[in-house]
Amino acid sequence: MTLDRITLSSFRNHQETRLDGTGKFNLLLGENGAGKTNILEALSLLAPGRGLRRSKVSEMASESGNGGFAVAASLGAAGDDVRLATHVEPDFPNRRLVQINGAPAAATRLGEWLAISWLTPAMDGLFADSAGARRRYMDRLAVALDPLHARHATRYEAALRERNRLLSDDVEPDPSWLEGVEAQMAEHGASLTQGRRMLVEQVGAALAEVPEEPFARPALSHVTTEASSPQDLQTLWRSSRRGDRSARRTLAGPHRDELEVTMSRSGMPAAQCSTGEQKAMLIAITLAHSDLAARDRPSVLLLDEVAAHIDPVRRKALFERLAPGAAQVWMTGTEAAPFEAILSSSAGWRVSNGSVETLG
Repeated sequence: MTLDRITLSSFRNHQETRLDGTGKFNLLLGENGAGKTNILEALSLLAPGRGLRRSKVSEMASESGNGGFAVAASLGAAGDDVRLATHVEPDFPNRRLVQINGAPAAATRLGEWLAISWLTPAMDGLFADSAGARRRYMDRLAVALDPLHARHATRYEAALRERNRLLSDDVEPDPSWLEGVEAQMAEHGASLTQGRRMLVEQVGAALAEVPEEPFARPALSHVTTEASSPQDLQTLWRSSRRGDRSARRTLAGPHRDELEVTMSRSGMPAAQCSTGEQKAMLIAITLAHSDLAARDRPSVLLLDEVAAHIDPVRRKALFERLAPGAAQVWMTGTEAAPFEAILSSSAGWRVSNGSVETLG
């Protein structure tokens, strides 16, 4: 099952764009700024979350439009497919709505139908970025394996903000109110920790099965608080209220988790490896995760400018790894040459100024 009959309306620089006749490999070719990545971003909105750029939905609408936009695609074969859609109405530019087969649905429901993963140039600095960036990365990957993870992440963050608000208030918070907030944090925080742990274990096991080359094999580790059950988390926060109130924020919990990545063969932290090694490890994680995500539901993999930034040996290996996989693959590039090995077996479009034309 693959995405097809894709439409973008007033999305970024795409006024009315339609892509039909998709395949296993799908290529978007064009100059920088033509709108290739905008198509990938639109596809990423067919999953729970903020999309591959993590932009506000109000920033996605076309500047020449009325403030709204729509993205839709069919999943499956004609006559027996599911229509997934998301849109923003002009009167509510900060609210993203979702429809599945024409019926309103929660955004988390998208993850029940489709798992979407991506790799973009903006992620190249992930290993040297903040722990928060790596937590968001873990959560995004976890959502592709378990759509309910998004709900736990959202509920935990909301409760955490409420606890921090109570702790920073000049008036001593009501203990019973604080207890209730902490109970909600503990329920969703424990599930959040479990989801991250399972993600790292499963991706780590998948990586252990692949060779060290041509993509440097990473080793993953999930670093979290020792308190992982709801009861232990509640005990932790109850005992730390005095110190947290002095700091005016919650100092411990799943919101302080970390993803540690090292190169398997050397044990060197990923942040200290060369940019080429870091890129190779990111690709290795992406491929391993994509294979896992495709086991339970249709899967889409979005690769933005990947082929142009790796050497020919790794590029050949990338195509060979992707070909037998179950995921539908979308790739962007400025020219066709890097995709010569798969060009004849790929669906492709030339993108220019927010419009598309099928490659001849």
